[in-house]
Amino acid sequence: MASALPSSFLLSSELLPIRGDKPNSVSWSFSFQHLKLSANNSIPTLTLNKGFVVEAAWTRRSRGEAAKRPNRKSWKQRTDMYMRPFLLNIFFSKRFIHAKVMHRATSKVISVATTNAKDLRNTLPSLTDNNACRIIGKLIAERSKEADVFAMSYEPNKNERIEGRLAIILDTIQDNDIIFV
Repeated sequence: MASALPSSFLLSSELLPIRGDKPNSVSWSFSFQHLKLSANNSIPTLTLNKGFVVEAAWTRRSRGEAAKRPNRKSWKQRTDMYMRPFLLNIFFSKRFIHAKVMHRATSKVISVATTNAKDLRNTLPSLTDNNACRIIGKLIAERSKEADVFAMSYEPNKNERIEGRLAIILDTIQDNDIIFV
């Protein structure tokens, strides 16, 4: 069965503009509008005039294309909840310390520890000192292990340093065999 398509193409650039000519258009297709394609059985070759310059337009997403999905989340934002599913939240108020471990995808609370609980409130001399932070860290680690959670992540807020009472809680959790990812 014979094919109607030619086996090769020969490009000739006899009518290409010379460097001194002003382009009529700024598009990248203007550079190729005078190319002639001819079908031959020989090897395709490209012959160019000496001042031949390909003018290519700078390409980017158009404003309309970007505006179609303005609130689209990035790949990391969409997959992070499955790659690091358990998130540790720590809150320090003036009177108490609260900590909880949540599952990101389902928002289910895995473990909670607070110095405002009845058993801790009556036994601790201070509900916000370093000793209270160590107890909260130990309770979070034990309760997370009971729920079969052995790895979690902590994301500090913007401009938040991991030092002081926060560092004590995180170190205590790590010392009780919980891995931070």
